[in-house]
Amino acid sequence: METGYIKALHIIFVVTWFAGLFYLPRLMVYAAEANKMDDEKTRSILLTQYQLMKKRLLFGITWPSAVITLLLGARLLMIYPLSDWLKLKLVFVFVLYLYHFSLHYIYSKQKRQIFNYTGQQLRIWNEVPTVILFAVVFLVVLKNTIDFWFGLAGLAGLIVILMLAIRIYKHLRKN
Repeated sequence: METGYIKALHIIFVVTWFAGLFYLPRLMVYAAEANKMDDEKTRSILLTQYQLMKKRLLFGITWPSAVITLLLGARLLMIYPLSDWLKLKLVFVFVLYLYHFSLHYIYSKQKRQIFNYTGQQLRIWNEVPTVILFAVVFLVVLKNTIDFWFGLAGLAGLIVILMLAIRIYKHLRKN
């Protein structure tokens, strides 16, 4: 298969994988909050629906996209030399797979009606792929032209902005 097609398919499956990584924690937030509802009937209906949605998203989109992304990425690694920026990108990708496994773990717990995390904690956890996405896109686009420390400072700034946004949202929800 031509390199351009492999790259295009890789990008498409990265996008669909990220779609799952962005939406799955939101469903987990909603399930955690539904679990705290007083009305048993409403709680049961919502938890059943959210579990179904999480299952379909995880096994129908997120896992297949993660596997295909990995296979296509491995093929691209056979074609292109391993440069410094690419090594750093692979570290972020590895962290993203760990994040994916953590979502699967939380899914499994929630499936058994074990809610170890609050909606607020899951909202914060939901921002991890955003930070990784920023890091990877900047690495891929700018490659060796970006200063490592400048990039790290930018990521730290992004994390601060995301945490502030979550706090503001929490404050607005309470009022």
